[in-house]
Amino acid sequence: MPSLCSSIVLFLHRFLEENLCCRLSNQMNLEAAVEAAVEFLNKAAKPVMIGGPKLRVAKAGSAFVELADACGYAIAVMPSAKGLVPENHPRFVGTYWGGVSAACCAEIVESADAYLFVGPIFNDHSSVGYSLLLKKEKAIVVQPNRVVLADGPAFGCVLMEDFLRALAKRVTSNTMAHDNYRRTLAPAGEVLESQPDEPLKVNVLFKHIQNMLSSHTAVIAETGVSWFNCQKLKLPEGCGYEFQMQYGSIGWSVGATLGYAQAANDKRIIACIGDGGFQMTAQDVSTMLRCEQRSIIFLINNGGEIHDGRYNGIKNWNYTALIDAIHNLWNFIQVQSEKELKEAIVVATNEKNDCLCFIDVIVHKDDDTNKELLDWSSRVCAANSRLPNPQ
Repeated sequence: MPSLCSSIVLFLHRFLEENLCCRLSNQMNLEAAVEAAVEFLNKAAKPVMIGGPKLRVAKAGSAFVELADACGYAIAVMPSAKGLVPENHPRFVGTYWGGVSAACCAEIVESADAYLFVGPIFNDHSSVGYSLLLKKEKAIVVQPNRVVLADGPAFGCVLMEDFLRALAKRVTSNTMAHDNYRRTLAPAGEVLESQPDEPLKVNVLFKHIQNMLSSHTAVIAETGVSWFNCQKLKLPEGCGYEFQMQYGSIGWSVGATLGYAQAANDKRIIACIGDGGFQMTAQDVSTMLRCEQRSIIFLINNGGEIHDGRYNGIKNWNYTALIDAIHNLWNFIQVQSEKELKEAIVVATNEKNDCLCFIDVIVHKDDDTNKELLDWSSRVCAANSRLPNPQ
C-alpha cells in the first residue's frame, strides 16, 4: 500500500504545516510565492482581484486594501465577503457571483487573463451551481496560510497578510480591466416612485433601506430573497454587513441580529428577514427586548408564500398579535405602501425612538422574486439534482 501510505503522510505533513506550524510565514516560501505571483501577474494584460470570506479569519482586510491601491486592478468581492472590502474604493466593480453578479462584474472577472482570489470559498451557493466561467490556469488562490499558483506550485506556511503586503511592493500597476469596466458599465435605472395607493414593491423597500445606511449601521441579510437585494446595497465606509452562505440556513438572521447587536452596540442593526425565516427563530425577539437592543427589523411578509411547490408554503402569522404577546412594543408598525414605509422609517430612526423597531412590510405573494433569485436557484437546483457519478 505504498501509494496510500504516501498520501496519508502528505496529508499529515500539510495539516501540521498549515495548522500547527504556521504562526509565522516561512520566509523562504513567502519570497518564492511573491516572486512567482509577480511574474504571473505582470505578464497579464487585464488582471483582476477578488476578495473572499476568509479575509476575515486571516485578519487581512487592510493588507488587501494596500495591494488594491498598489496594483490598479479592478476589485470585486465574493457575495459572502460583502462588507470585508471597501465599496468606496475607486476601482471597486461590485459582487462577483457568476450569472447573478453586479452589472458588468462577471464579464470583467471572467474575461480577465489573470485573477487573484484572496480567501475564497467555492461551493454550490457561491459558484451558482458550479457555473462560474473560470479557468484554473489563470488563477492565483491565496488562503489564510497557503498560496496556490494556477497549475503550478503551492506555497505552504505563507500567511495571507504577509503575502499581500509583500506583493503590493512588487507588483506593476495595471488598470486595464477597470478601464474596460468603466467603458462597459451602463448606469442603473432609478426605482420609480410608487403611486399613492399602489402596493409596496420590494425594490422600493430597498431603495429606502439604502438611504438609511451609514458608518453607524450594519446590515443583516436573511437567506433567500434578502441575499440578492442586500447584495445590491452600496455600503458606506464602516457599515457592517453579515449574511450566511455556507449552508444557506433560513432563520439564522434573527439570532445573528441578536448576537451582533449585543457585541457591537455602537451600530444600529438593520435586519432584512423573510417571514419564513423569521418563523424559525422568532423567540429571539424576546431576548432582544430583554437586552434593550435597538435594531430595526424589516419583516418582508408575502403571506407565507415560498415558491416551487405547495409543500413550501407556510402558515401566515398575525405578527401584531405575536409581538404584543412577547411585549407591548409600540414600535411595531405594519406598512403596505411607500407612503406608510416612509412614515415608519421616520419613526424608527427618530433619536427619541432609539429602541427595537419591528416593521411588518406587506408585499404581494410573488413580489419577493427577482431576476437574480430565479437565475441562481435554477442553476443551483440543476447542479444539486444531478445523478451521482458512477463508481
